[in-house]
Amino acid sequence: MDTCGPGNHFPAGREAAGAPGLNGAESLVHTLAASGVEVCFANPGTSEMHFVSALDQVAELRPILSLFEGVATGAADGYARMAGKPAATLLHLGPGLGNGLANLHNARKAGSPVVNVVGNHATVHQRFDAPLTSDVEAFARTVSHWVAAPRAARDVGALAARAVQAARSAPGQIATLILPADTAWNAAERPSPALAVAGPAPVGEEAVAQSVAALRRGHAALLLRGAALRGRGLRAAGRIAAATGARLISDTFTPRIERGAGRVVVERLPYRPEPTLAFLGGVETLILVGTQAPVAFFAYPGLPSELTPPDCTPLVLAQPHEDATSALEAVAEALGAKGAPAVAPYRPASAPMDESPLTSEAIMRIVGRLLPEQTIVSDEVLTGGFPNYPLLETSAPCDYLQLTGGAIGDGIPLATGAAVACPGRRVVSLQGDGSAMYTLQALWTQAREKLDITTVIYANRSYAVLREELDKVGAREGAKAFSVLDLHDPSLDWVHLARGMGVEAVRVETCRSFADAFRTAVGTRGPFLIEALV
Repeated sequence: MDTCGPGNHFPAGREAAGAPGLNGAESLVHTLAASGVEVCFANPGTSEMHFVSALDQVAELRPILSLFEGVATGAADGYARMAGKPAATLLHLGPGLGNGLANLHNARKAGSPVVNVVGNHATVHQRFDAPLTSDVEAFARTVSHWVAAPRAARDVGALAARAVQAARSAPGQIATLILPADTAWNAAERPSPALAVAGPAPVGEEAVAQSVAALRRGHAALLLRGAALRGRGLRAAGRIAAATGARLISDTFTPRIERGAGRVVVERLPYRPEPTLAFLGGVETLILVGTQAPVAFFAYPGLPSELTPPDCTPLVLAQPHEDATSALEAVAEALGAKGAPAVAPYRPASAPMDESPLTSEAIMRIVGRLLPEQTIVSDEVLTGGFPNYPLLETSAPCDYLQLTGGAIGDGIPLATGAAVACPGRRVVSLQGDGSAMYTLQALWTQAREKLDITTVIYANRSYAVLREELDKVGAREGAKAFSVLDLHDPSLDWVHLARGMGVEAVRVETCRSFADAFRTAVGTRGPFLIEALV
């Protein structure tokens, strides 16, 4: 379901059955549009020129240029999380797809629907091992649920329709269509109509009954992800918690969660093993709703990988591909949990507005006080954001997006795609400086598309999370180790970097100056970057 994107339309001036005289690329773009794909985040090359040309025939398919493939794939992830349907990416051969793999990994872990169109050498040219020849399918299969390559132009439309169908399969999948150049330029028969997409699978009665019994016994918690953290699903979980005393917990990093005033409050699972085991202490049944039992991000010497405590039993209510919303509503009905759930009041945390030095905590407090209603927050702050996450529980209502797959560099592209999906809503990107450097080219796309995005760079001049990890795994920090985790000498200048890509920017060091800059940024149309020295 589209949650804030534009509606679906057939291509202007074309019947669904297509028109004579189309080549394969034209058949492809008409099929994508007829299947409800409205945006293509593109970084094309020679092999994709017929696709680029075909874009002029379809008014409903909006191309957005990305200056790096990781921006295109990260933006497609952010778009999908907010629009509830896939965007396309256009990537150039194996190396182009390779550049986009990290954020496709994040999209895959998020359950985001994405349709990749990856150009390839013409079929007659592939045997010559030209400089850009590679095993494109091997690249694609590392992150894709569905991969196909047409053998002839007449196959392109049908495979495009199947790609969109695969991407929209619950809970959302990565589909990659590899397009040899000659299948793009040769004559095709016609576009293909949209294919039916099955919704999430229903949850069985036994799973509901087992969860109800566990909740009645007490000492239970619901671990929530996906649709269970939004709308009807979240409200049903809130009714269950009110009726039974069960705890509501989200995964450490979840694709999208509704937060702030008027929303049910959900605890966040800690990041590291020891705090997680302590956090889950006293929980006898952990009911899994759209997610798996918790595991550690990494192995640590002497610590477990599975983070369900020994005296706690995991119980599956809904698998990720199943209808978690209806399952939670069925559980609530069986429990007689019909009252309104408890929700957070609008009571922003206190915030310093004086000349005191800026800190990560102060940033979150100020953001919480000044956040406009229905903002979309993209959070890739990591060390600066995680301990301050609860400070937004009573802020204005917002949608909160997180780094799902652990591959840093998705925060700014994620915000970019979310802004494209939801014009009219402010997007705030909370971003660590180290991870921001992976995909800072997204700022240029924000400027070109005039997107309403406020980016806050937490400038601590360090890969701070990795310095913490160095200690956690029992390794030592010497001078050489420090040098590969430090971002001084020279220090990054985010004001100049942003302005060089067309984004207005300021640098701030005090709470007052940050509050003034943030207030201005969220009240101004277009992108704005704040470099916050912490």
